[in-house]
Amino acid sequence: MSKTKFITPVGFAISLLFHMTQTEVCPPSCNCKSLGEMKGLHIDCSSRKLMEVPALPVNTRRLYLHNNSLTSVPPGALDSLHNLEEVKMSDNPWNCDCHILYLKLWLEDISVTSLATVRCATPAAVRMKPLRQLTGNELGVCKRLLPVKCLEFFWRDLILIAGAIITLILAAWALKSSKKLVCQIYLSRYDSRY
Repeated sequence: MSKTKFITPVGFAISLLFHMTQTEVCPPSCNCKSLGEMKGLHIDCSSRKLMEVPALPVNTRRLYLHNNSLTSVPPGALDSLHNLEEVKMSDNPWNCDCHILYLKLWLEDISVTSLATVRCATPAAVRMKPLRQLTGNELGVCKRLLPVKCLEFFWRDLILIAGAIITLILAAWALKSSKKLVCQIYLSRYDSRY
């Protein structure tokens, strides 16, 4: 058997194994291409009518999710994409309520250029507004959630303050009692001398 005959089947088997591995990690609704050995993947999920972000391989370098039906991204869904170099998420009907905050903060860290192209579709008050210009005051649902969280902190703080006050009162009482006791001992010694 010559060397070339042996290399061809082995090369074919390795490329088949590599292809199978890549198709296993590629989301079924997306098109994935290798960017070369150890360089990561180009994942194209654009124009697929996706309503949620699919599970993505950690070695994703380029991610295209534009022109879909995405309204939000669950917190943490994109945190494993540490090697991402390019992302496109425009032309989706983003719902810019309290739940969009994760995507906004994630894009601020990963791709400021993509953040500029992502526009809100709902609610009406922020329709067509770029996500990067969205302020906390425009996240209406968050306003309703904030007082509940503040109330939780209020009760927790109130209990801590009450505990501190009670501790101070007990410490002052103990100090006063100890001074009286010291004075009584001193006076009893003084009386016993005379």
